[in-house]
Amino acid sequence: MATAVMETCHVACSANRTPNVVSWGRGGIVAFGTCYSVALYDPQERRVVDLLNGHRGRVNVVQWVHREDSAPERHLISGGSDNQLLLWEAQEDGKFIQTVAFKGHTGPVCAVDAIYMEDSKILVASSDTTVRLWLCTNAGEAECLHNLSFGSGFMMDVALALLPGSRVPILACGGDDSRVHLYVHADGQFQKAMSLQGHEDWVRGVAWTSTGGELLLASCSQDSLIRVWRLCAKSASDTCTEDDHTIKMKEDIFEAKDGGASFVFAVSLETVLAGHENWVYGVHWQPPFYKDGELQQPLHLLSASMDKTMIIWAPEKSSGVWIEQVRVGEVGGNTLGFFGCQMSPNGSMILAHAFHGALHLWCKDQDNEGEWRPRVVISGHFNAVQDLSWDPEGEFILSVGSDQTTRLFTPWRKEDSKWATWHEISRPQIHGYDMQCLAMVGRFQFVSGADEKVLRVFQAPRNFMENFASISGSSFEKLLTSSDSATLPEGASTPALGLSNKAVFQGDLVPKTSEEVEQFQSVSDQYQESYFHPLNLTEPPPEDHLLQNTLWPEVQKLYGHGFEMFCLASDSSRTVVASACKASKAEHAAVLLWSTTTWRQLQMLPCHSLTVTQMTFSPDSQFLLAVSRDRTWSLWRRNMSTLQNLEPLFLLYAHTEKDTAIHTRIIWSCDWTPDGKYFVTSSRDKKVIVWGLCRLKYSGDSELPPEIKPCSSILDVGDSATAVAFCPTLCSDNSYLLAVGLECGQILLYRWSPEEPPTGGNDWHRCGQTDSSQSHALAVKRLRWRPRAGRAGRENNKKDGQSDRESETEEESCWVQLASASADHSVKIFNINKRAL
Repeated sequence: MATAVMETCHVACSANRTPNVVSWGRGGIVAFGTCYSVALYDPQERRVVDLLNGHRGRVNVVQWVHREDSAPERHLISGGSDNQLLLWEAQEDGKFIQTVAFKGHTGPVCAVDAIYMEDSKILVASSDTTVRLWLCTNAGEAECLHNLSFGSGFMMDVALALLPGSRVPILACGGDDSRVHLYVHADGQFQKAMSLQGHEDWVRGVAWTSTGGELLLASCSQDSLIRVWRLCAKSASDTCTEDDHTIKMKEDIFEAKDGGASFVFAVSLETVLAGHENWVYGVHWQPPFYKDGELQQPLHLLSASMDKTMIIWAPEKSSGVWIEQVRVGEVGGNTLGFFGCQMSPNGSMILAHAFHGALHLWCKDQDNEGEWRPRVVISGHFNAVQDLSWDPEGEFILSVGSDQTTRLFTPWRKEDSKWATWHEISRPQIHGYDMQCLAMVGRFQFVSGADEKVLRVFQAPRNFMENFASISGSSFEKLLTSSDSATLPEGASTPALGLSNKAVFQGDLVPKTSEEVEQFQSVSDQYQESYFHPLNLTEPPPEDHLLQNTLWPEVQKLYGHGFEMFCLASDSSRTVVASACKASKAEHAAVLLWSTTTWRQLQMLPCHSLTVTQMTFSPDSQFLLAVSRDRTWSLWRRNMSTLQNLEPLFLLYAHTEKDTAIHTRIIWSCDWTPDGKYFVTSSRDKKVIVWGLCRLKYSGDSELPPEIKPCSSILDVGDSATAVAFCPTLCSDNSYLLAVGLECGQILLYRWSPEEPPTGGNDWHRCGQTDSSQSHALAVKRLRWRPRAGRAGRENNKKDGQSDRESETEEESCWVQLASASADHSVKIFNINKRAL
């Protein structure tokens, strides 16, 4: 039932901050660890096709088990900080399910590799403080073959391969002793063959490839160098007839046994590649592919470094000398470099993941030989997402997170695509404090709060409006009517060591003449004041532009709170903003009201004794509801007789006391029904309660305000209810649709009808829920419905053919969209079909 009701429209997430967390499969799917989940991303469709939830700690390493025939993989291995190693297997419908859990690791798994043995058995090597070798059978049983201990040493990466001309596995381990250790399988155990010396710092990555009956091993290190080693089989005659006078590379020899036969192998240094200027974290060989029925292995080696570059290395055809063929990367910015790299199955795309979780994708230019261009790729927060909000028109989403950023996502439809896909097109705020909350004030203005005492107000610059119009297909002139276009700055830039985004105007972008450059007035004139460059976008920008050229200028700071900001709310008329901060005393727990025209403080609303956790204005802006850590709620009513700001704007209308409160734990969330008659509260005590009836007919003079009491039976959702939201449109039977987010990450959908007497729970009907792949891995922090019906990016697809258009509009009107923010670093958007409810 649930699958028909809810479908995942978009997942915004980023890669974890570990080196081996991204793997590109032969079927074209990129698997990467994001928080506690493994995301399967399709670069062609530009969307996450599946999420694998099974770990209880951060996913550190992900690896496809590549098949020898280069067909799409059927197995995927992931390891995490929960000491777990999991094997996922593809089913008939293409979905992956967890089939084997390898038990035995005593520390976080930081490296893994796997190959197929005979009878489709899978040999797995994984590293925590030791390296363990596992054999996994078709029956789903895992046996630990061997446990390699390195004393106080630590192995950063492991790589498996089969020795040439045999089925004997060889294991390479690179570690903190600056050596690469080789182990060969013999007599049911792995025995050390040799150690390869040469690196002068920790070995960060190792990778095998097979070419022409030989193996090549690439190793990269913190000494900024890459070494390529050649392993080849030696016959007995080769070892006997060596001439002492020929100059050749030194060879190390070892022996291996396969069945009854004995083989001799030699390892020599092929080349040393110097080109990076910082630690090299990852190396990856171009995958083999079939051409004219034969398996071809191109000798292209990709490397990624902390110097923010990726290099493709290859031997010259004439001399065989290894040279740098392509170098791509970032210039400038304040980010650290790349943690790892992968190459697409056909070698036409390369991917890196960076310290801040961002994926960087480059594509070979078909028109210009040797040119590589950045390409649109998924992006998202790299820490817990705390809050999100739709714009009033429902065309984009703003989210804030503990990664100290505010991000803006909107649908974009490529010309040759059938549907729009969601992408980050702006990063309005990059802060120095963890972000906590935000509230939209009009279409292109928002207020945000972080772990500081100040609220900051931001307004969209002209360059963002131009790019938003071209990406979303909106009219630029129509967008400008919603703000004062004459005074709009062109963009924004953050000065060095500053936290405030300064506006950059058209006049600031005029380049200085050579005479002006030579005349330094002061030391500061030597340094660029603004790093902003206007963008002319037709597609979502890459990460380096998001960091530098999509900021919004800060127009106001609001001072008044004594502790870190916790929650914000704005009314539907966009005239008042309410804010609250962390509080352990009643004097700090007051809600502050601000005017959006003057940005002056209007009023202080004291009622609660501990932190106000969430606030929301009623749809008609007449009521303000606040819920608190003190387990109570308060309802404030707008004072209609306010004259010349002499009287308070809001008056306390109703509230619960500690003895009358039904909730017994912290109240996390609250929301209003679309008609403003009822409101809902949800708590850590697993209860969800609807309260009412809020009537405006009360005159407020002599008579007491009507009692606000529970209008629903108490709904027990089975887990701490951290977020609730009422859908702005009613169901077909005029019942209200409520989404409830749980601490375990699941989202539940309920229909609630106020007509039925609230006894026995008959007024609640569960009509949908997220399945294991749709649910978040950690607590749901915020739920927000799109302010109007339909799916964003789909309404304006057809311009002609009126009848088609009408039927399409009718079809769209039965869909609603729900956005969720979670502590698992992700923002998800769900399409919900109200007909299926």
